[in-house]
Amino acid sequence: MFENIHIRPDEEGARVALHDLEAEIMELVWSDERDELDVGEMQTLLNEERDLAYTTVMTTMKRLFDKDLLDRHKEGRKYVYTPEMSRSDFYAEVAVEVMKSLPDSGRRAAMSALIGDITEADAGTLERLESLIETRKRDLEE
Repeated sequence: MFENIHIRPDEEGARVALHDLEAEIMELVWSDERDELDVGEMQTLLNEERDLAYTTVMTTMKRLFDKDLLDRHKEGRKYVYTPEMSRSDFYAEVAVEVMKSLPDSGRRAAMSALIGDITEADAGTLERLESLIETRKRDLEE
């Protein structure tokens, strides 16, 4: 999904892994109450903060479709877009890609940091982690 990912750790939210306009569009898609948005509707939402051309929004949404972050279908002459993945699935994908990009020593260091973070976790978080580990073990046995 994320070829040539460029992580920007100084950014927040989806901007960590996406260009600014891409991130803004995804945040709006994830937070909007509607199930789907077309380019014109997205342009209207974006233009509450700034003035963007329809073609700029269209091109950016197409890029997000090409990156498998948005799905689309045709309604008449226009495309209607829906999120291909949830916000939490997106962050999980980013984390996996970052881990894959690290050398073995970097992966071990990252895992150690995560374990260190877990020592501060509450019981619910530990139960979710335990469940994820058990599921992964079952998957490996199959």
